[in-house]
Amino acid sequence: MHLPSTSLLTDHYELTMLQASLKSGAAHRKSVFEAFARRLPSGRRYGVVAGTGRILEGLQEFRFLPEQIEFLRAKKVVNEETLEYLANFKFSGNIYGYAEGDLYFPGSPILIVESTFAEACILETYILSVLNHDSAVASAASRMTAAANGRPCVEMGSRRTQEESAVAAARAAIIAGFASTSNLEAGIRYDVLTVGTAAHSFTLLHDSEREAFEAQVASMGKNTTLLVDTYDVEQGVRTAVEVAGPELGAVRLDSGDLVDQAQWVRRLLDDLGNKDTRIMVTSDLDEYAIAALQSAPVDAYGVGTRVVTGSGAPTASMVYKLVSRQSDDGEWVNVAKAAANKASVGGRKFALRRLNERGRATAEVIGIGEVPENDGNDRELLVQFVKDGVFDQGWTGAEGVRRAAKRHHDSVTELPGVAKRMTAGEPVIPTTYLDEDAAN
Repeated sequence: MHLPSTSLLTDHYELTMLQASLKSGAAHRKSVFEAFARRLPSGRRYGVVAGTGRILEGLQEFRFLPEQIEFLRAKKVVNEETLEYLANFKFSGNIYGYAEGDLYFPGSPILIVESTFAEACILETYILSVLNHDSAVASAASRMTAAANGRPCVEMGSRRTQEESAVAAARAAIIAGFASTSNLEAGIRYDVLTVGTAAHSFTLLHDSEREAFEAQVASMGKNTTLLVDTYDVEQGVRTAVEVAGPELGAVRLDSGDLVDQAQWVRRLLDDLGNKDTRIMVTSDLDEYAIAALQSAPVDAYGVGTRVVTGSGAPTASMVYKLVSRQSDDGEWVNVAKAAANKASVGGRKFALRRLNERGRATAEVIGIGEVPENDGNDRELLVQFVKDGVFDQGWTGAEGVRRAAKRHHDSVTELPGVAKRMTAGEPVIPTTYLDEDAAN
């Protein structure tokens, strides 16, 4: 689904805030908004930034078309002055943020929008809806690829989520290290590898399992993957080998005790002369199930429901807050929310990842109004995506996904080994503010 405009993928109150600020005269004050997470999901040690490229793609289509203006007028959402502003809307500010695929921690300034209040305000819902979904999926996917320890993971959860979120989830999983996806729309949009062979219905369609395997091999070649647990797994493996011979690419197991099953299926394949035939497992896997399969002779994992739903954390719980604005006399004023459990830190942020002499991350250092001092090998985290309304296209499309996947790989490599543990724990590195008074 391609929308000619993304502007109404938003909440009603964003536009009524715009109307009120136009009335007060504050709408055109220069402002800084920041997207961040106050905390990670319980027990998680790091988060993964995903969705930035989709945000940039969507914001280039963020305009109010005549039919949308008429809808807002007919429903009396906002007044005529506000409709006139919206009819001429085009983002003209600056956007900075963490490179997509990078890791984030509590308080990390993941995305920073510098513009007028009016421009930044109406982007809030769209930015958060994309960041929260995609980062949740990527964070779960990263834990799964860490647990897989080099064995490939395949994203196959399209049928477990809404059709457009399925494409976004596939993209986020690829960024976080998944090798491929079953989703063809993700393949064409982002030039990622798509895979798939057959489901149980294909076997049930035929008069026998053997006929189904023969048809698949005749169509797809002996290197295909045969699903062997429709009836009896042992007989399925034997039939698969008889049909495809030693060139059989893989067998897929989708039910039962996968650890025990993978072990005896491996022995059976070897005994039948199929030492090169791989074993792929599916069946509601998550990071914990993948970790439990480490001792089993499994060559690849197919992950569906758990990855597209964030494996227990379906949102990254990011927020988007005004942190600084100009006063009527042009002076910058840092602002922050002080409500209990929902406090924010005022001021325009700058961030770097402190690295030790071995290149391992030791802290997330955030400067308020100033760039933290780099001791020589630290990594500055903010990059500019939009300058005066001009978008950097290198962060979008297929190129953006490739860059994000590399950034994720390199960022995970920086972490201490404890980051890959599946046991619950605190964020693997602390977040440190240069101005401690402002952070407290």
